[in-house]
Amino acid sequence: MNELACLVQQTADRLSGRHVGVVVAGLAGGDVEIRGAGRTGPGGGVPGPHTLFEIGSVTKVFTSLVLARLALDGAVRLDEPLAEVLTGAAGGRAVVPAKGPQPITLRHLATHTSGLPRLPRGMVVQSLMAPNRPDPYADCTADRVLDGLARTRLRTAPGRGFRYSNLGAGLLGLALAQRCGIGYEELVAREVCAPLGLVDTCVRSDPDQSARLAHGHTPGGRPVPYWNLAAVPGMGALRSTAADLVVFLRAQLATEREPDAPLSPAIALTRETRHRVNPFAWTHLGWLGHRLHTQQGGHLQIWHNGGTGGFSSFTAFDPEKQVGVVVLANTRRSADPAGTALLRRLQNGFSAAG
Repeated sequence: MNELACLVQQTADRLSGRHVGVVVAGLAGGDVEIRGAGRTGPGGGVPGPHTLFEIGSVTKVFTSLVLARLALDGAVRLDEPLAEVLTGAAGGRAVVPAKGPQPITLRHLATHTSGLPRLPRGMVVQSLMAPNRPDPYADCTADRVLDGLARTRLRTAPGRGFRYSNLGAGLLGLALAQRCGIGYEELVAREVCAPLGLVDTCVRSDPDQSARLAHGHTPGGRPVPYWNLAAVPGMGALRSTAADLVVFLRAQLATEREPDAPLSPAIALTRETRHRVNPFAWTHLGWLGHRLHTQQGGHLQIWHNGGTGGFSSFTAFDPEKQVGVVVLANTRRSADPAGTALLRRLQNGFSAAG
């Protein structure tokens, strides 16, 4: 087993002590290693490259890449007001809250600078893990979301500051799907999956995919139902595999070297857009980014994590060092520390001790 494979397997083995099952992928230059540990669920085997997981908020980078694709095609504008794209129940423009002269734009939604709250109005954070409410978003029909939006007060003026918002990303996916006249899943398939050849990134699994879908668990190991994000899938409804996400990260890493690749112009646009959060961190369209302190190597890290009722995910890459990491787990417990540690090992050329 080569050094990259050993590092990836060690990470998977460590995570399996805290998760029911996990799949880890490491990319370094042109090399890729994918390793699994634990089990897919009760009576299941070891998860592998083609095991499907709910990827939660990693969905947001797909939603934002769709935005970039449509912007380059002229179907939307990054700075187009949300109210001009989002259709209300009666077919007219939806009522979008305002604060100050600047309206909420699609760019604001993708960079979490809209001023919108984290969750749709009326939702309680504690309900996420309530036994009688295993899927807190199941009732988020378009009408209910838009009704809540009309009654929402912005916390800050659009464009003024970073405030992570699931609601904003959900509205972005809903608005883009409405503009194109197709469902969100079909839009992602057309704009991202087909060009890259992703075969297992979806909202609804077909019978073959369902047979490969891991079962989600709480941190205590209790099985939980799958999530259905109803009218707001753009904030976290996608399922995917380590194999698909490796292809996705390879496209991210190849953008500067292969500017004519199918998604390179859109990927470049997502990273050209930047909102500064603090001296070391910023947001792109969809992605979060930061640069480590020079004492930590000064490396660039672009990343996003995710979580649903029974799953957690982490994706990250460094286009300068040409390395990347994917971690998928079927337990609602953060995999970020292990994923970040693996990324830093790859950034440092595997030189640190195991």
